[in-house]
Amino acid sequence: MLIGVPSEIKNTEFRVGLTPAGVTELVHHGHEVLVQSGAGVGSGSTDEAYVEAGARIVETAEEVWDQAVLVLKVKEPVGPELERMRRGQVLFTYLHLAADPRLARAVMDSGATAIAYETVTRNGALPLLAPMSQVAGRLAPTAGAYHLTEAQGGSGILLGGVPGTRRGRVAVIGAGVAGESAAVIAAGLGADVTVLDINLDRLAQLDTVHQGRLRTMASSQLHIAEAVADADLVIGSVLIPGAAAPKLVTEEMVASMRPGSVLVDIAIDQGGCFENSRPTTHQDPTYRVGEQLYYCVANIPGAVPQTSTAALTNATLPYVLRIADRGWRAALAAEPGFTEGLNAHDGVLTHRGVLDAVAGPLGLDPETDYRPAPEVVSG
Repeated sequence: MLIGVPSEIKNTEFRVGLTPAGVTELVHHGHEVLVQSGAGVGSGSTDEAYVEAGARIVETAEEVWDQAVLVLKVKEPVGPELERMRRGQVLFTYLHLAADPRLARAVMDSGATAIAYETVTRNGALPLLAPMSQVAGRLAPTAGAYHLTEAQGGSGILLGGVPGTRRGRVAVIGAGVAGESAAVIAAGLGADVTVLDINLDRLAQLDTVHQGRLRTMASSQLHIAEAVADADLVIGSVLIPGAAAPKLVTEEMVASMRPGSVLVDIAIDQGGCFENSRPTTHQDPTYRVGEQLYYCVANIPGAVPQTSTAALTNATLPYVLRIADRGWRAALAAEPGFTEGLNAHDGVLTHRGVLDAVAGPLGLDPETDYRPAPEVVSG
C-alpha cells in the first residue's frame, strides 16, 4: 500500500503522523511511504532519517495527498487539506468531528474513508487517544501553574505554596487518563487536589492506587459548583468518545471563583466542557472572561512534539500495519473496537455520536446521511 505523511499545518502543530521507526516497519512489510519534506523536523526527525528508514521524500503536500491510498496525520484536516481528501482514500488521524460540523461536512463531501484515532476502542479503553491524553494531562497543571502567576494575569498563587502559606487548590473534572495524569502532576507540584467523576469505581481505584493523596468526589452539579468555587485552578478532562463534550462548568460557577483563577480545558478538541470555552493556540493560549483566565489550546501535546510523536506512533503503528497489510475493511472487521474508529465513508457518517452532534447544525437526515460502521465494514 502507498502511505503518505504530510506536514501538519494546524497552528503551532509540530508533531508528525509517523516516525522513521514506523517507516522502517511499514517498508519491512512491503509498503511504500511518502513523507513531505520537512514534515518531521519539529519532532526531531530529518528528511535524511526518513530516507534511511526507506521513505521517499516529496516536496509538496499535494503530492502526498494525490498519491497516497492511506494518509497518516496527527490533527484533523484544516485549510487547503479540506479540498485534498478524496473518495477511495483512507484518512487515519485525530478527527474530532463532533466539535466541528464544517469539517464533518467536508469529510462527507470528499467521500473519503475517515478513521479517527479518538474513537478506536479496546476493552472499554481508548488506546490511540490514551498517549496524547497522558501528555495533555501532564502538561495541564504546569500550564495552569504558569498562568496563575501575576505576570500572566493570574492570581499570583504558587500551587505548592511554601511553609506557612496556603497551597493552591486544583479541581480536576473527569478521572480518565488525562484527568488522572493531571491530578498526579498537580499533586506532585504540591497542590491540594480534588478529582470529580461520575464513576465511583474509578474514584475508588484512584484512591487505592494513589493511597489517598488525591481527594475524590462524586460528580454532580452541586459538587462541581463547590469544587470550582474553591479552586485556584480547574482542569476539565471530560470525554464521551466521538461525541461533543458536555458543558459541566457554567459561567455562573466560574464567576464564583477567586479573581485570577485559571481554567484549563483539555476537552476543547471535543468542544470543551466549560460553558465559555473556545479553542486557542500555543501562540495565543489564554483569554479572560470576567476575572478568570481560560487556557483552551486545542493541541496541547503539540508543545512537546518529540515526546508526543514517539508516543503516538507507538500506539498507532500496529493499527496502521493492519490497514496496510489487509486493507481497511478486513482490518476493521477483525476487531470490533477498531470498527468503532470509522467515522465516515463514501459520503455518509458512520459513528452515532458524531451524527448526534452535527446532525442539527448540518441539517442531516439519519436515514440517508448515516450508516452504522459495522454495516459499512461488512460491505
